[in-house]
Amino acid sequence: MKNSIFKKILTLAGQAILAMLGASLLIWGLLPLAPGDPPERILQSRGVENPTPAEIAAVRAELNLDRPLTIQYFDWLAKAVRGDFSNSYKNGRSVSAEIGSRIPATVMLASVSLVLAISFSLVLSLTSVYFADKFPDHLIKFLTQTGAAIPSFLLGLFLLQFVVVGFGIGKVISSTSLADVWLPAICLATARALDWTQILRANLLEKMSAEYSFMAQARGATRWRILWRYALPNALLPFLTVVGVGIGSLLGGAAIVETVFSWNGIGSFAVEAVAARDLPVVQGFIVFATLVYVAANFLVDVISALIDPRISEAQN
Repeated sequence: MKNSIFKKILTLAGQAILAMLGASLLIWGLLPLAPGDPPERILQSRGVENPTPAEIAAVRAELNLDRPLTIQYFDWLAKAVRGDFSNSYKNGRSVSAEIGSRIPATVMLASVSLVLAISFSLVLSLTSVYFADKFPDHLIKFLTQTGAAIPSFLLGLFLLQFVVVGFGIGKVISSTSLADVWLPAICLATARALDWTQILRANLLEKMSAEYSFMAQARGATRWRILWRYALPNALLPFLTVVGVGIGSLLGGAAIVETVFSWNGIGSFAVEAVAARDLPVVQGFIVFATLVYVAANFLVDVISALIDPRISEAQN
């Protein structure tokens, strides 16, 4: 049993490394495939409006862009492994330092959003299944189906207009502190919570129809006890997988939410970089987001294998 779990973890680690290598190739490809000439953009950011061919060639040699593409890729990969993503075209500062200074704000926002999304989905799913085919269930199904279609930026603008401006709760320009994190976190968590509610509700209904639920009911267990004691623990494992996959989408949505609420995280920084065609910053952000996504899925797979070793045995 322990050997099978260990082999599963090694397999998952190998898959994660391969996924990151494949992603690195795609991310690096942003540079040679992007429109425009990077040396020209760098010189223009330095105040050189009409760079000469000699100046462009000098910057090209400085960035090693005059070398073969394969060498450029491995050189970029070696630096990326060390956390070196060159300097920003826009301000000339280290991309790693710029992203590093903004990571705490984004981690705070994503963490609070994750906790809220899980809490909302658990409460809504349990309520919906407990009152199956009754008014609360119909209301929650309506909210999850319609609310999931509302874009995060639209919900963010709604919260800014009616909650911040209308009721004076929160700030239009956030200070990236724990006191100001709740509105952007609610905005970011809502879409995930509604999606996860639909999935967890379906799993709970399936477990409520399982044989052990009928046996518990025959022994006199209440519907709430069956739901809480038997259905929920058996439905949490697939729900955990969905949450692991959703962590990546939280980072993707954070870019829009951070921009709407002026949250000084790496998401809003990446949006500014896209507008300025600052490719090193874009590359650094995508590497960070991909790493978080792969790491989250790896941890979820490992936890799932530890909770239910049959997963490991079935896949070996």
